[in-house]
Amino acid sequence: MTVTREEISAVLARYLTAHPDRAVDVAPLAEALAGGQDLASRKTFPLHVTASAAGIDVTGRVLMIHHRALDRWLLPGGHVEHQDVSLYGAALRELEEETGIPWQHAVSPPAHDVAPVDIDVHEIPANPAKDEPAHLHADFRFAFWVKDTTIALQVEEVAAFAWRPASELPTARLAASVAAI
Repeated sequence: MTVTREEISAVLARYLTAHPDRAVDVAPLAEALAGGQDLASRKTFPLHVTASAAGIDVTGRVLMIHHRALDRWLLPGGHVEHQDVSLYGAALRELEEETGIPWQHAVSPPAHDVAPVDIDVHEIPANPAKDEPAHLHADFRFAFWVKDTTIALQVEEVAAFAWRPASELPTARLAASVAAI
């Protein structure tokens, strides 16, 4: 089983109920959903969904990873996999895979287990080695309070980690959403 179009639509609807002013930002995702393609597949172009985890410690800092392939600081996250049945679960899986933080050490702040704190539609450059054209990711970003734990990086994909203030997140919108938790 995998994340369905119905799941993606439902999570998008909950997000837009919480943030109606962001409809323009997610318009490419809404258009792709109307097209009927399998947006959970990483082979769907020009857009597919991904899921990320904003892991927040007791001081309010957010866990960032340095992604090897993109050479950028990002939230732990990535593509939806066939065994994922929800975007929320995919975000937890990615947090554990990339940082070693067990999903049992991640707790959603109240009301943030049903809707992401942010959905960001952004461009990914072409990757000839994977035969992937330039495309868009619609990244569903969920917030989690995380307990103190040892970080064990997935070294194939992640070069480093850092706990950063919310103000240093990749977009001002994400920073404001996380800071408000």
